[in-house]
Amino acid sequence: MSAPSPAGYPRIRVSGPPAERSRQYGELARERIAVIRAGYERAFAAKGIAWAEAVRIARRHLPAIERYTPELLAELRGIAEGSGLGFDEILTINCRTEVLNGASRATGAAIRAEFGECTAFAVEADRRADGGAVVGQNWDWLEALEGGVIVLEVERPDGPDYVTLVEAGLLGKMVLTEAGLALGMNTLVSSLDGVTPGVPYHLQIRSVADAPHAAGALEILAGMPRAASGNFVLADASGALLNVESAPGGPEALTVTGSADGTLAHANHFVGPVAGGHDLAPLAMADSYARLGRMRRRLAAVPGEFGREELRAPLRDHVGFPNAVCCHPDPAAEAPARWKTLAAVLLFPGARRIEYTAGPSCAADWIELDCAELLA
Repeated sequence: MSAPSPAGYPRIRVSGPPAERSRQYGELARERIAVIRAGYERAFAAKGIAWAEAVRIARRHLPAIERYTPELLAELRGIAEGSGLGFDEILTINCRTEVLNGASRATGAAIRAEFGECTAFAVEADRRADGGAVVGQNWDWLEALEGGVIVLEVERPDGPDYVTLVEAGLLGKMVLTEAGLALGMNTLVSSLDGVTPGVPYHLQIRSVADAPHAAGALEILAGMPRAASGNFVLADASGALLNVESAPGGPEALTVTGSADGTLAHANHFVGPVAGGHDLAPLAMADSYARLGRMRRRLAAVPGEFGREELRAPLRDHVGFPNAVCCHPDPAAEAPARWKTLAAVLLFPGARRIEYTAGPSCAADWIELDCAELLA
């Protein structure tokens, strides 16, 4: 079932076993998947990577997928069948982080023009006016891919139902689950990216959707070799918060923190050490440090409970414009390399509710999705 959200991204609901629901996904999102497929071919080319080379990079990770997340192969094949694209095409767009991060490590100072950014936070239940934890973030990415974004609702017999705001054709991005887990994330890039085979980042995200709670999500991430750097901001219906910085590798490459004051914040650089490597954010996403500072300051300025405005206001911050927390296209950049806030997102795991804007929240209305019927 496909339905438009008022002034928002299309909502697509699929159901059934992995192969069947994924085939539905491919069919219902076919046009938007084509936008994403074409958009990533252009993004890869801008980094000097031909599509055939991107496919080769993606296939390097098949042994790890087959060993650690074999159930996700049926989902990738189902999306391919329904969309009319080949398996390698769907695999490759789901490995876009591995392709782009690897190119970033190889090209050094040339990487900045191709990277988006995200700034995320979480608030514990006892700091919330309604008593429920929340994960919030701005999802900042290539403006040219805006026409490929969807809200995917997944009803399944083999795990918790979930809703994800995602590029069509990918397995997951920001996630809210029936188990009461909320997941936000941040791009990271290190010197280990592009040289470490493992489970691709977007398959890690999809795997976390199976977790019963935040601690279970950490166990899933620690139990697989990870191919790319990334950060996971987690909250669950109990009110627990976790931030998990992940470099390529196993459990030794995870840095896990809780909250000292009822809040967490993260941007696009490593706060903890990178085991066996180093952070490339000073080259790749130098504005991350100021954005994290701004987010921490906005959160610290709330003396008591966080209501609706206290949650939304930090996502409108323009210090460092255009590469601010609220990100706008840089007119100095070439059109294919311009990024913006594609969505401001708030995930409420206890209430099973998502609030988001289609575009920067300084200029777009908030849309509320009551997911309780699906995620009850």
